[in-house]
Amino acid sequence: MKEHYICFLQTNEELTDFFMVKTIAIKLGSNKKQYLDLLLCDNSGEITAKKWDVSDEELPSLEAIKEGDFIKAKAVVTEWNGMRQLKILKLRRAVEQDALELSDYIKAAPEKSGDMLAFIRSAAERMQDEQLKALCLRVLDDNRERLLYYPAAMKNHHAELGGLLYHTKRMVMMGERCCEVYTNLNRDLLITGVIIHDMQKINEIDADEMGISTGYTFEGQLLGHIVQGICSIDRLAEELGMDREKAVMLEHMILSHHYEPEYGSPKKPLFPEAEALHYLDIVDARMYDMEAALRGVQPGEFSDKVWTLDNRKLYKAEDQ
Repeated sequence: MKEHYICFLQTNEELTDFFMVKTIAIKLGSNKKQYLDLLLCDNSGEITAKKWDVSDEELPSLEAIKEGDFIKAKAVVTEWNGMRQLKILKLRRAVEQDALELSDYIKAAPEKSGDMLAFIRSAAERMQDEQLKALCLRVLDDNRERLLYYPAAMKNHHAELGGLLYHTKRMVMMGERCCEVYTNLNRDLLITGVIIHDMQKINEIDADEMGISTGYTFEGQLLGHIVQGICSIDRLAEELGMDREKAVMLEHMILSHHYEPEYGSPKKPLFPEAEALHYLDIVDARMYDMEAALRGVQPGEFSDKVWTLDNRKLYKAEDQ
């Protein structure tokens, strides 16, 4: 059983434990000395780690460690720029005799992937617009196998096994309620936008069947999921004989859901359902990041700085 989960680590704590390697690289510091830069994870979260002053003698063994490997590390929890990180003193690759429990290291959505996919599919099946229903069911069926394990990001929100489904499902839930309040919204159009807006992350992100991403695909780096999504819907809409206006509106929802040019959207939303989609996306991402940041924080205390939330330190109320 793992002893030191990342979300519970405290500054100045000394520990020896196993972690999964999410990213690893040998880098050159400003002092011209080599150091090891890692992102380590377990099922409670992630933490950056450094092993300073790597000698030439250590290089062969360190270079043999790859993303997805397990390591045993002796380390001290330090703080830099308001965030915890590990200063590694010693490390080695895990061996079969260490008998690690995979569930201790795989971060996963709190719901079963099959159940989440069934929920989303049910929302699509209730659509009155036959063209939008056909599109959603086709997209869900075509991508079913990878949807069951794919993360929604490499490092940020929903970067976990089944994360893309979890993100989509909660957005569908909020979208349904949003339409109950704002009755001018076209429910079928908004829910279709939710289902397709991040679907091409399965072709943008390189991930294995444990939901762990080690980078981006060739197309993901050159195009990104927004452009890939527009191209995918354009082809599929033509194949299904969808009305051109409807198809372009869906493409606009994908195009604009990041809202700002610096985040990949060259246009802001130009109709209500596109605007609502953006805020559903933002709310779910931020609630996820806040929940993750406060996990392990004691009541009455603050979290580390959260980079995705403008480096805010979050407070956990004493009655929680």
